[in-house]
Amino acid sequence: MFDDPLFIIVALAVLAVAAILLVGIGGFAAGADGKKSNKIMQLRIVAQLVAVVLILLFVWLRSGG
Repeated sequence: MFDDPLFIIVALAVLAVAAILLVGIGGFAAGADGKKSNKIMQLRIVAQLVAVVLILLFVWLRSGG
């Protein structure tokens, strides 16, 4: 599975979502500017959408699509 390029892309997308989430949570904990924190969380939502679409594409293609 690790030699499948789509799997690697999906894994990177999921890791990107996790990284963005951690940055956002860290900003909230540090008391960062609300406007900046809001933009980071908006970016997380977009990254999550991309990750979910990629996961669904991966599952669909591997199930015989």
